[in-house]
Amino acid sequence: MIGESKICAVVAAESAAAMWRQLNRALAGTRTIELRLDWLANDGEIDRFLARLAANGRGGAVRAASATFIATCRRREAGGRYRGTIAKQLVHLGAALRAGCEWYDLEIESASCCPGELLDVLLGEGQQICSAHFFHRAPKDFKRVVATLSSVRPDAIKIAAQCESLSEARRVIEIARGRRDAIAVPMGDVALPMRVLALREGRNFVYAPVENATAPGQVSLNEMVNLYRAESINRRTRVYGVIGNPVGHSLSPQLQNAGFQARGIDAVYLPFLVCDLKDFRDSIAPLRMKGFSVTLPHKEAILRYLDDCDELAASIGAVNTVSVRANGKLFGYNTDYVGVLRALERRMPLRGSRVLIFGAGGVARAVAFALSRAGASVGVCARRAARAAALARAAGGEAIARRHLKSEFFDAIINATPVGMYPGVGRSPLEASELNCRLVFDTIYRPRVTRLMQLAAHRGIETVSGVEMFVAQGTAQWEIWTGQRAPEKAMRAAVLAALEREEKTQHGRRSA
Repeated sequence: MIGESKICAVVAAESAAAMWRQLNRALAGTRTIELRLDWLANDGEIDRFLARLAANGRGGAVRAASATFIATCRRREAGGRYRGTIAKQLVHLGAALRAGCEWYDLEIESASCCPGELLDVLLGEGQQICSAHFFHRAPKDFKRVVATLSSVRPDAIKIAAQCESLSEARRVIEIARGRRDAIAVPMGDVALPMRVLALREGRNFVYAPVENATAPGQVSLNEMVNLYRAESINRRTRVYGVIGNPVGHSLSPQLQNAGFQARGIDAVYLPFLVCDLKDFRDSIAPLRMKGFSVTLPHKEAILRYLDDCDELAASIGAVNTVSVRANGKLFGYNTDYVGVLRALERRMPLRGSRVLIFGAGGVARAVAFALSRAGASVGVCARRAARAAALARAAGGEAIARRHLKSEFFDAIINATPVGMYPGVGRSPLEASELNCRLVFDTIYRPRVTRLMQLAAHRGIETVSGVEMFVAQGTAQWEIWTGQRAPEKAMRAAVLAALEREEKTQHGRRSA
């Protein structure tokens, strides 16, 4: 491994001052740091930054940190930002080595143009990573790429490739298996969790930007250190995740990882952007996954890929939780049912109440069955009348046309659609005039206060945030997977903290 840390912080900014600020933040999280010199605006900024690095390296804070630095000055032809010549690129890398960097990353496009003797003269005091980047698609023959990189006789090789599926990402991380001199980097949103799981192979490490992402699918340094605890990941670490499309909005990683951390369990929970359920299903065994959550739009479709599910989930026709049994069989559950009951039972008597569910998807099905079994009279309204009618029949309720909402009254109205979910925070699935009820419950939890809830509050209607349902269904999932009692207080606190940070950030942007 290059350096002692599994996490390589990426420092990238346009000015020397900003680079220096990022460097100090990086040192608080890891001891392996890549300095992206090519991100600096011009040669003058590169020189200024390296001069400061050299000055501080002589007994200063940087040297005291005992960090390992990798200098990178990637040219535009190889996917970087540096516009200068190869000769000037080598000059900057040489200066970086003299300023205290132990390693330098030289892309194959430049390395193949330079005689080995020249590199020895200019950069011989440093250790070389020879890298190849494929930003558009992964190559079919990685063995040939490895052979090409190895022909330069570097100290280590790095291959980064864009991946459109988990199977492609698995091919990438297999490059590092059993090798001490290979860095494998799957790129792209689909491959994001594979960046973390690549740490289980060989002596690999993961790139994590302090502030600015330098490649698609990167996970920030803060999340790598504090959310996924990447430094502690090994081949024994149990793997869980959430599958959806989109999935970047999900706070399930904050919820579930907080539970693992509170109980001292060696496990990690990751977000999987899944466009193809079969691709994901085929990756469960190779990734040695123990369980996963299911969110939109896969809650109903996932049933085709399960070996079995509990009676309730089968009745609902939707699954949000899957456990991988010891024999590799997939068993499904629905804990949305639990979340609905826990969120509402504290606020209203369900037996005999009249409740409208807006929506007819996977969440709506769990809500409808939960309320029906609790003795409520269930009405279903949805954009697609046929789906609303089908759900109403299955749950023993009635389908209600939207045009009737302004003249109907309900004890509660529940939004079971994604309308109003981050990032579409200004939208509401219903108009204020359609909210004729005592209570509005929005199953969306991000944002914590949705536009629908705001409309209800303005009319003096009690509101319930989706956070209540989210935490309840998530802790139930955690207990299914671990067989332990969930640390609900710690898990709830992690979700609320994440939502509060997000709200402060959004408020700051609006103020600016």
